[in-house]
Amino acid sequence: MANSNLPRRIIKETQRLLSEPAPGISASPSEENMRYFNVMVLGGVFKLELFLPEEYPMAAPKVRFLTKIYHPNIDKLGRICLDILKDKWSPALQIRTVLLSIQALLSAPNPDDPLSENIAKHWKSNEAEAVETAKEWTRLYASGE
Repeated sequence: MANSNLPRRIIKETQRLLSEPAPGISASPSEENMRYFNVMVLGGVFKLELFLPEEYPMAAPKVRFLTKIYHPNIDKLGRICLDILKDKWSPALQIRTVLLSIQALLSAPNPDDPLSENIAKHWKSNEAEAVETAKEWTRLYASGE
């Protein structure tokens, strides 16, 4: 952890993420910028980027999917519709909490609070077909190659 100007909290959270990774999630800081994390969420191999703004922990991390995904709460730019990344953020939350919440969102989409209207409509009109499309996209874009 060569970034001595990092707040102690970020250093502690980073050390915990590396020593006790959440199941199915890996997050490691970039060597060039310790506020920037490369994240992988399994279920496919979804790559995400997570950035801690200067105001962290008073402001939420910025997180987005880099891997293409078919999900009603994630738009084509990879932005995520998740309350704790917006108005429900609290400094008591940690990077780990955010990652676990994203992982939960992947397994339980909420088409009633969509970021992608078309996918949400598909999910509501024919959930089985939407789930198949999501699986196909996972095979195409998140196979880990």
